[in-house]
Amino acid sequence: MKAIGLYKYLPIEHKESLIEENIDRPVPTQRDLLVKINAISINPVDVKVRSPKEKEEEALKILGWDACGVVEEVGPDCSIFKPGDKVYYAGSITRPGSYSEYQLVDERIVGKKPETLSDAEAAALPLTAITAWEGLFDRLGIELHNKQENTNKTILIIGGAGGVGSAAIQLAKLAGLTVISTASREESTKWVKELGSDLVINHHQSFRPQLEKFGYSEVDYIFCLNNTDQHWESMGDVIIPQGKICSIVENSKPLDLNVLKSKSATFVWEFMFTRAMYQTADMVKQHELLTSLSQLIEEGKFRTTLKETISPINADNLRKAHEMVETGQMIGKVVLESF
Repeated sequence: MKAIGLYKYLPIEHKESLIEENIDRPVPTQRDLLVKINAISINPVDVKVRSPKEKEEEALKILGWDACGVVEEVGPDCSIFKPGDKVYYAGSITRPGSYSEYQLVDERIVGKKPETLSDAEAAALPLTAITAWEGLFDRLGIELHNKQENTNKTILIIGGAGGVGSAAIQLAKLAGLTVISTASREESTKWVKELGSDLVINHHQSFRPQLEKFGYSEVDYIFCLNNTDQHWESMGDVIIPQGKICSIVENSKPLDLNVLKSKSATFVWEFMFTRAMYQTADMVKQHELLTSLSQLIEEGKFRTTLKETISPINADNLRKAHEMVETGQMIGKVVLESF
């Protein structure tokens, strides 16, 4: 089968930063599905893992985590899916990725593809939607189906126009929250408003003065999707006493937790690979949330965040997509489809 990956960690402009090879098709065991890949999307984690470093791989390292495809074979312990099922998922960072014609993935982190979406539209969603869902509902403790309680509560989503932000805005609105997103450009501001953001502020400026112009001095929840180090002091300033902050962006310098002490505020990380990486007892929750997301999509309550599609799936086009994501200016998601 065709697979695209790397041996050396090089700048994306280098021809060998991503290369194509023919390798053996894997065989499913235990609860694995063998999925024939139809479409994949590119995330910041793809770029981060591929980024230049002093290391070489002995075997082709296959990147990629978002995928949509069809189940070809199932392992002997599978009970959720069968051959022929159309699926979408974000996979595991500890296993070979989705830049290949076929991929093995544990069925407990796989969802049934929404029937109303194309393969490309579905492939744009899993990693970012899982991250948004877990961040909002598992880490921040917001209840999706309790609009009455959430009506008077606010959430600040830092970096609203990216893939995770695009999903988080929609989910937070479904939960009944007042959504305040950050965006810094005209096109990104327009995008977050289209998705349902009630208010928009600029993350390159101090948060409090901008919030006060809209009648808010503090917010109940903060979901940080952009530069935790840069926004740490501002987040501590505007979080309400006993409020909650969740970030998906690792810090590069120590965070002063004393900023949150007097407010008894909560800080928590979200990393969507945790359940698959550690084979947690509740690993199947990712299957369940992707199933719930599919239902929301079928009901017209959630839309794909796909913004651009490239075809076919090959090393040249993957390098182009990586370049797009590396700019840090992406709105929504870029997807590659068809080998």
